[in-house]
Amino acid sequence: MATLLYNNRPARAFNSVLSEMLRDTLPALNEPVKTFVPQADVLEGPAGFELHLLLPGVAKEDVKIDFQDSQLTISGERKAPESTDEQTPKFRRVESGYGSFSRSFRLPDTVEVTAIEAELTNGILRLQLPFDSKKVTKHQIEVR
Repeated sequence: MATLLYNNRPARAFNSVLSEMLRDTLPALNEPVKTFVPQADVLEGPAGFELHLLLPGVAKEDVKIDFQDSQLTISGERKAPESTDEQTPKFRRVESGYGSFSRSFRLPDTVEVTAIEAELTNGILRLQLPFDSKKVTKHQIEVR
């Protein structure tokens, strides 16, 4: 197979060439995105479920957890660093998301809603969702 030359250089990977062609046509990502969707892991053990939500840089005061009609909703805001003067560094490349977020999970009737515990440590929100046969339709969970 013949080698394709471009400006006397061997051919580069297609995505590299495409990125170079589109660089000037796409908007620059030098400002934070206004919303993001935190990643979630759900584990099941003998005592109940455990939900992990990745929330790096989010303060526990900025997280709200509600339960209503079998729906657990976790919402909040990850605040972007603000540059107020000339000495503060400005964004040159942004790959992480900032702004408001909301994730909802439908819980089975076997979860005891009044016993749900939430803890935010090192950017990971951990919720313990213990099993029970009681059914609760509305409850707010406080983050420790």
